[in-house]
Amino acid sequence: MIETRNFRVLRNIVLTLLTLWVAIPLYVVVSTSVKPLADVSGVFEWIPRSFTLAPYIDIWSTVPLAEYFKNSLIVAVSATFFSVIVAVLAAYSISRLAFKGKRAFSLIVLSTQMFPGIMFLLPLFLIYTQIRNVTGIQLQGSYLGLIITFMTFTLPFAIWMLTGYFASIPIELEEAAMIDGTGRMGALIRVVLPVAKPGIIAVAVYSFIAAWGEVLFASVLSNESTKTLSLGLKDYASQTDVFWNQLMAASVVVSLPVLIGFILVQKHLVAGLAAGSVK
Repeated sequence: MIETRNFRVLRNIVLTLLTLWVAIPLYVVVSTSVKPLADVSGVFEWIPRSFTLAPYIDIWSTVPLAEYFKNSLIVAVSATFFSVIVAVLAAYSISRLAFKGKRAFSLIVLSTQMFPGIMFLLPLFLIYTQIRNVTGIQLQGSYLGLIITFMTFTLPFAIWMLTGYFASIPIELEEAAMIDGTGRMGALIRVVLPVAKPGIIAVAVYSFIAAWGEVLFASVLSNESTKTLSLGLKDYASQTDVFWNQLMAASVVVSLPVLIGFILVQKHLVAGLAAGSVK
């Protein structure tokens, strides 16, 4: 009993420290975003002396934030959409069909998660350059190039996770549907996908978050017309000034789509992650 009580006390202390570790930076961001710039340049004050919402208004005129928002939405939503479609088809094939090279393909998909993303940056840049030289198609600096790039690091995780989720669905459900005259694709769409909705939502949320906040690939493979939010935040800092209050306000605004989406699908997200991880 004493050991259990001590464990609970230790657990609560650790959880409290971890919560503070996360909450304090968030408080600094939010509190800085409602301060005048003159109050930000000095020593940080935990309780703002004055309160203003001007930074949330000025962020749209200081830099073309709306344009960056549009670019991020186009790239993140498109990458998420196509990643989910390809992942569903690939994961279903791995979990249900027998084909030559199935095990090797699964291992290759899993092995891609072992390497840091920066390893793929130069090869992708060279591939896009070669495609431009041979075909004239400009992928670097285009929406299509960013979408394909973001899919390269969201797809492996999505395929692997959905493979485990589909494997947990009884195959008898599909067999019963096919006995009634539904084909393989019909069974997937009408039977498997509704049951696998939590897993698909979890994959979609992961893919969107990964594409929404990506910086490394976007910094090399985008240009001024396709610059995303993660890169646009740097524009609040010039060679002479840094608009810290606007930068923090923009950070809050940029985080809202992900936060709202996470709250709306939290139940499905937890269920999908749990089911996929078990298998």
